[in-house]
Amino acid sequence: MDRRKFIQQSCSLCVAVGAGMVVVSSLESCATLPAYKTAIVNNTVSVPEALFATSAFQLVQPKNQYYNIGLKKETNGTYTALLLKCTHADNQLTPTGNGFKCDLHGSTFSNEGKVTTGPAERPLKKYTTEVVSNQIIIHLS
Repeated sequence: MDRRKFIQQSCSLCVAVGAGMVVVSSLESCATLPAYKTAIVNNTVSVPEALFATSAFQLVQPKNQYYNIGLKKETNGTYTALLLKCTHADNQLTPTGNGFKCDLHGSTFSNEGKVTTGPAERPLKKYTTEVVSNQIIIHLS
């Protein structure tokens, strides 16, 4: 095989492999939960209870805030809201089904916000919630 043909085939292979990686990473990002986007009013966030008709967990994205809030409906009908910000390195956390994971250094947290794997040492910040007129109010202070 001559040099020119070798380089062409090598470049074609690199492009194909690179395209495959892009497709795989795109598919992985598709698996993330959609976030309910809402505004902050008087240091609170409001989420309709109807969002929980099919799932006991929702991601909430307050407007102009970097970190999402994980909002979980408990079996007793109350709601738990956790700031999905790693307490070790201030990185956005990803829901895993049985808790939350920091992709930066590998810390993991339970659904209740407790540290299950370090290097994080402190639990996640928990917000007070209440239900008013079929709206879940998350108090951000």
